[in-house]
Amino acid sequence: MENTLDIAFKDMNGEITTLRELGAPSTEHWVVVNVASACGFTRQYAGLQTLSQQDGVTVVGFPCNQFGAQEPGTHEEICAFTADTFGVDFPLMAKTDVKGEHATPLFAHLSSFSNASGKGGDIRWNFEKFLINAKGEVTRFSSGTEPEELL
Repeated sequence: MENTLDIAFKDMNGEITTLRELGAPSTEHWVVVNVASACGFTRQYAGLQTLSQQDGVTVVGFPCNQFGAQEPGTHEEICAFTADTFGVDFPLMAKTDVKGEHATPLFAHLSSFSNASGKGGDIRWNFEKFLINAKGEVTRFSSGTEPEELL
């Protein structure tokens, strides 16, 4: 099985990258999260931003419009909203599908993991989170888990 850190996806400019490439040499944990700007969990951007400022942590957001059409904007609109409202400066990738037949390979892989309650399979809603360590080991968290609870 391919290491989670090496699964390719498109960044915000349409270029191919990986979590490993986005991380710094000192990164010990990556937090991958499907995000949306008009969701009840959108406030979690603030906690994700705080988490992204911790040493050894790289947060990567994947805007997704598959849940209630809660991320309808362009990449520029999403970035402006998150920066102006929550001070977000962690990377936001290209808008992506996280479930279904068009799910990116990264999220198809992440969906194979279960959270502490034993729930796996398709991403269920915005702001599901995945904590990935430097070995590529994945821990899945539900949307209701606050970013501050991950580490």
